[in-house]
Amino acid sequence: MRKDFGVKTWLYPMPVFIVAAYDENGVPNAMNAAWGGTYTDDMVGICLSEGHKTTKNILATRAFTVSMGTADRVTECDYVGIVSGNKEPDKFTHAGFHAVKSAFVNAPVIEELPMTLECELVSYDAETCYMTGRIVNVSVDESVLGEDGKIDVAKLRPITFDPVHHAYLEIGPKVGNAFSDGKKLK
Repeated sequence: MRKDFGVKTWLYPMPVFIVAAYDENGVPNAMNAAWGGTYTDDMVGICLSEGHKTTKNILATRAFTVSMGTADRVTECDYVGIVSGNKEPDKFTHAGFHAVKSAFVNAPVIEELPMTLECELVSYDAETCYMTGRIVNVSVDESVLGEDGKIDVAKLRPITFDPVHHAYLEIGPKVGNAFSDGKKLK
């Protein structure tokens, strides 16, 4: 038997994106955004309301970064989601984040978060709050690379947002092989 809950924004996994941008004076700001994901092969889509300081910065500079929230930085990632950059101008630094300017876009890479999508703004719809960005580079700290030179998710330790219980969960162990296990049913 199933139970109906009506219209909810419940989906698993829901990534914890830390979106960062500079303002017109080069001051970084970051926010926690859970409503987003891959849009096309080279684009990311995120729902960000127009009132956020980070959204204003992105619209002004036309660039942003998207870092994966990680298990070892839950407190910092949650902080930038509950404190407004419109009210706390030093929010980025107070979170303990340090910015390095991206070599590809005019946006900050957060040193403490090991995986970052570096994006240029493609579009923003104020009515739906939907933003798309073209990924021009993915930068990854070598500390989370495996022996094969690719991202090791166990080292990255990305988190997901549980919208039902308002919790952060660490992504767990491997349970199968994509584009392979289903062949058993052919």
